[in-house]
Amino acid sequence: MIADKTQLVDLQRAETLIETLEQGMERPNLNGSRGELYTGVDLGTAYMVLAVVDREGKPVTARYVYAEVVRDGLVVDFTGAVRIVRKLKAELEEMLQCQLTKGAAAYPPGTGRAAMNTVRYVCEAAGFDVTSVVDEPTAANLVLGIRNGAVVDIGGGTTGIAVVKDGKVVYTADEPTGGTHFTLVVAGAYKIPFAEAEALKVDPVKQKDIVPLVKPVIQKVATIIRNHVKDFQVDVVYLVGGTSCLVGIENIVQQELGILTVKPKSPLLVTPLGIAMSCVRDGEVS
Repeated sequence: MIADKTQLVDLQRAETLIETLEQGMERPNLNGSRGELYTGVDLGTAYMVLAVVDREGKPVTARYVYAEVVRDGLVVDFTGAVRIVRKLKAELEEMLQCQLTKGAAAYPPGTGRAAMNTVRYVCEAAGFDVTSVVDEPTAANLVLGIRNGAVVDIGGGTTGIAVVKDGKVVYTADEPTGGTHFTLVVAGAYKIPFAEAEALKVDPVKQKDIVPLVKPVIQKVATIIRNHVKDFQVDVVYLVGGTSCLVGIENIVQQELGILTVKPKSPLLVTPLGIAMSCVRDGEVS
């Protein structure tokens, strides 16, 4: 039986943080900010996102761009990744009229130390002093702030899962199914190039036609989640990541799991904001 949403879920804090970050994309939230700024770098399979917070962890601004330098959560074009991060960094610095030096990075859980090192090297090559490297679902929970449940980061290439108990991550996993697979289905159904299918997939007006096509892939994502949370008492699943922006995806996942499934506003921004907050939180490299 699915639990009562009003009793289990309080996303007000997360929604406020994300809304503030979105507002900062138009005009940086620098009022009251003190001291150095901190940047979170999210090297996604489909989108690269840089989010900036102040020394108190308050959202300042963000930038993102579509990119194809990461595959299944792993950097496959190091030079291209560095170039894009440098460009986004320069754009943010011009807007903020200051240097961004301190940064944090994140990696898909379960991908090993090589992946951790690669994302750190990309950020360092782009000009950041990397003070924190965390797994993506853990970063997302710095924004969500949940005590118990599962955080599921559905990105472009992979689905990352973190089970949280008493405010601590007790289990993480990652599997190669994500937005790229959705796009391939759309491309095949409409017989159009991948880039056109990606644009169609993210168009809110077209999503009512897209969702039935990609429902089998959503069901596969739900199966992945079920397999990884079955040994834990999970009452709520929280969806984040760019692919979670798909309208109604939480309803299909909930139907398949039989577990209350929710997502915050603008799930694409949750993990990068959390990465930036990790830079302030402890400044320790994992």
